[in-house]
Amino acid sequence: MNHPLDTPETTTTAAAPRHRAKGRLSRRAGIGAGVVALAALGAGTFGAVSASAESPAASSRSTVTSDASNRHLQQTTHLTVDAATRAAQAALDAAERENQRVTVAVVDRNGNTLVTLRGNGAGPQSYESAEKKAYTAVSWNAPTSELVKRLAQAPNLKDIPGTLFLGGGAPVTVKGAPVAGIGVAGAPSGDLDEKFAKAGVAALNR
Repeated sequence: MNHPLDTPETTTTAAAPRHRAKGRLSRRAGIGAGVVALAALGAGTFGAVSASAESPAASSRSTVTSDASNRHLQQTTHLTVDAATRAAQAALDAAERENQRVTVAVVDRNGNTLVTLRGNGAGPQSYESAEKKAYTAVSWNAPTSELVKRLAQAPNLKDIPGTLFLGGGAPVTVKGAPVAGIGVAGAPSGDLDEKFAKAGVAALNR
């Protein structure tokens, strides 16, 4: 069976020129490119890798590469929708096996929601909480339970819009860099939520 990320979605974007032409700012290159397939990823490339609280996603360089033929282009690796759906379903299934009513959200490298699954009986607050936990995990490339500990040294982190520093979020990484985040909310404790989120990450290793 193929690995769910054997052909990750790759986006090519244009970088802004760094020079000026005849005293006027040059226009940004409006260049788009389609999705291309990458080589199969090796085993064990997923896992939580912590980054500093002051530098979100500090190790993201391994998912961003330059196009040698055009210095204005770069490629970034993103989780496919199919893989995100599989991970979300695995997390939800893990919660249901323990009779927990939760919502699972998967966001991409940029924090945009790819998939949200609301389990039967999950509370209305769990939907937004799951998305925020996923966003927080991918932003700092660390489980949210670890990020909670950093609040003692940097309490203002919790004031960043869209974040939620509670257990229940886990990053999905490739070569140590984050490509997605999985958030779970609705269980009686953040430890349980995070256990289910990590079950979603583990599903991508199979």
